[in-house]
Amino acid sequence: MDVLVKTLQIFTQSGYAAMTWGNILMLLVGGTLLYLAMAKGFEPLLLLPIAFGSILVNLPLSGIMDDHGFLRILYFGTEHEMFPILIFMGVGAMTDFGPLIANPSTILLGAAAQLGVYVAMLGAILLGFPITAASAIGIIGGADGPTSIYLASKMAPEYLGAIAVASYSYMSLVPLIQPPIIKLLTKPADRRIIMGQMRPVSRVEKIIFPIATTLLVSLLLPPVTALLGALMFGNLMRESLVVNRLSDTAQNAMINIVTICLGLTVGGTMGAEQFLQPTTLKIIFLGLVAFAFGTAGGVVLGNIMCRLSGGKINPMIGSAGVSAVPMAARVVHVLGQKENPANFLLMHAMGPNVAGVIGTAVAAGVFLALLR
Repeated sequence: MDVLVKTLQIFTQSGYAAMTWGNILMLLVGGTLLYLAMAKGFEPLLLLPIAFGSILVNLPLSGIMDDHGFLRILYFGTEHEMFPILIFMGVGAMTDFGPLIANPSTILLGAAAQLGVYVAMLGAILLGFPITAASAIGIIGGADGPTSIYLASKMAPEYLGAIAVASYSYMSLVPLIQPPIIKLLTKPADRRIIMGQMRPVSRVEKIIFPIATTLLVSLLLPPVTALLGALMFGNLMRESLVVNRLSDTAQNAMINIVTICLGLTVGGTMGAEQFLQPTTLKIIFLGLVAFAFGTAGGVVLGNIMCRLSGGKINPMIGSAGVSAVPMAARVVHVLGQKENPANFLLMHAMGPNVAGVIGTAVAAGVFLALLR
């Protein structure tokens, strides 16, 4: 009898007894995200740790996100923007801005793809979100996970989990979302356009670019200095060719460690009580709208530039103006190959793709300067 009583006592004090329907649902959500990461390959580097973090935080009585809990301690880096900034440094070290420097006009395509940011922001305001939260939700349209987290942590920390999940989910779904929009807004003949060879870009140009960009943008929008400065510093390490060890660390060890910490802590914000709210569904819906309009904005301007250039620019590269590097550029290349096997659009699409990274950071800086 005593054994039975003690067994029941252990059970009533366990996580099984404290489990709620909300916890169970969120465990299923975490399992679904794990499936998408492992079986479908949808942005696994971040989706997998986010998924597992969401599972950990929904295990009752674990205390993992309580004060002094494991994920709560790691969350300091996310909450105070350290992880997104360090990821931007790694992204900069991995990015070749050569295609953008060779064809500066493609920066306009990166700007046009920010249309989704402002459409989603307006939609969020109409749905009742405060303007600060609406700005953070709108950044999902840039398809830039670190910038979304960076802005959400400053403007709408209560929605950080939903914004991060929406942002990275749509980034991972680029190969599914973008092709129908591109085909809807372009003609088959235009999709078959072969673009000419880009001019060579000198080492001096590649060194000057990150320095000049940091100075010009940061002086105009001081709140974005940390984010953009980290991106450009990472790129300067890459292009200088004198700190290969540091560049390699930023591209590999550092960004891998930070990605693990960022993913787990973002998942840690997906507790059932915080995540299972009507506002979460609104944010996920607005994220899809934002991403669709961002893609459309880039393609529409691509069509205009195609006409103005006399048919020398393939309008599909405009869709790469979102910040999903390099997935959006690969989508353009694959579609171009299907229309014309002799078409090689990857490097041409990388110009607006990296311009989109800068454009989304600039949009975040504008929101911080005007709304914070």
